[in-house]
Amino acid sequence: MTSVGRDPDPSEATPEAASEAPLDAASGSPLERPRGRRTRELEEWLAAVPALARELVTSEDAPAQAGAGDPARLERRLDLRLGADGLTTPEVLARLRAALAVTPSSSSWRFVNQLFGGREPAAMAAEMLAAVPNVSMSTFKAAGAQILVERELLRHMASHAGLAGAEGCFTPGGSIANLVALLLARNVAAPESRDRGLGAARLAIYTSAEGHYSIPKNAGILGLGRESVRRIPTDGAGRMDADALARRLEDDRARGVRPALINATAGTTVRGAFDPLRAIAALAREHGAWLHVDGALGGSVVLCPSRRELIDGVELADSFAWNPHKMMGVALQCSVLLVARRGELTRSLDETADYLFQSHEDDFNPGHRSIQCGRRNDALKLWAAWLRLGDRGWDERIQRQFALARLAAAKIAADPALELIEPPPSINVCFAVRGRDSAAICDGLDRAGRLKIGYGTVAGRRALRLVCVNPDLEESDLDAILGEIRAAARALPADGN
Repeated sequence: MTSVGRDPDPSEATPEAASEAPLDAASGSPLERPRGRRTRELEEWLAAVPALARELVTSEDAPAQAGAGDPARLERRLDLRLGADGLTTPEVLARLRAALAVTPSSSSWRFVNQLFGGREPAAMAAEMLAAVPNVSMSTFKAAGAQILVERELLRHMASHAGLAGAEGCFTPGGSIANLVALLLARNVAAPESRDRGLGAARLAIYTSAEGHYSIPKNAGILGLGRESVRRIPTDGAGRMDADALARRLEDDRARGVRPALINATAGTTVRGAFDPLRAIAALAREHGAWLHVDGALGGSVVLCPSRRELIDGVELADSFAWNPHKMMGVALQCSVLLVARRGELTRSLDETADYLFQSHEDDFNPGHRSIQCGRRNDALKLWAAWLRLGDRGWDERIQRQFALARLAAAKIAADPALELIEPPPSINVCFAVRGRDSAAICDGLDRAGRLKIGYGTVAGRRALRLVCVNPDLEESDLDAILGEIRAAARALPADGN
């Protein structure tokens, strides 16, 4: 007898019930009804995953296991093979545990390598929950209330950026946000290009010499050509030189080349510098170029009134890329492109698809304004975190990140073994160990599993880049990070620098 509220178990089926089951056309045998089996398996996973997650969080600050930094050694150690036969749930869990145990955690104090780090608990929980309904964010019919969540986020973010009335879309990272912005600019500068290609149009793109690599990459993808990108020199603080930009714009116009887009960076990758947006906006207006602000790293400072001057002028942008998965600690991936004038996204991205867009007004179907069709739900986690923190909570988080960078810089400046390359413009602290090669230090720490930290070029020399994006770091963590760096440096020969 089957209990109420539980799907029938095929093993409990009576002969009469089996004879009434649908037949497999190929074999003539009754099809197994899978829902009961799937429900039991799902319950196993729902019980196991929280325990495994707790285990990972508890151990994430420990040094990496031996060999975790050597891909060949790690591949030999892990059983990653896929085969013809499936495994039991406990066997799969064991494989997952083994692989995750040697995966770096970006929320550990040992991870200061990327422009993301730390976690907002509400966002992490919502990310896990979003996988349960597993909706695609193309239409209201498919995603329901999640479309309304996304609309509220875009509205609220636009208001903070000073772009009230703007439209926007979620994208798979800042590189794709920059791609869409460049696509919009191309279509404004050469309206025929969407249908017939660029033809004889001669367009130019302008970006800082320290701007993100996605700009030339995207120019190649869109048929503009990487050679259309003008790398504008920076000043001593790593900001685009507006006078040099003006000269290059004038030179291109004199040669019959049309300026299509100026990319201003709010938080450069290595130094964390902010370009002078207001001066650049004036040049964009003068020359009829689309102004895009790549705020993938630093866009979040619009939420911090005490740092708002860094991004003064963003309200003059035609488009603005902003990655909450960086300074806001929302789980990867979470990236937004805001566009000042409504309708621009639809004009460049919309296509007729009656098998997809079957109900509701276009405004409730984001697929009309997206470079994607199937699109994961990146809005729910950001919304949950914003509910938890509010605008004031984001302000406090960002102030903490800046304070950590200042504290780290002060410790470095006071240490005779270390050299602070420059006061940090934002949350990236660039420094060196006197007489030691920065790249070798980073490599040694990575291979030993002690610390994830990167390096970059600042004023013609290689420097360590400590990213203070994780507000959960404490002063003792900064001391431990610098201690690991000094220890790794001592193990290296002097390089004469």
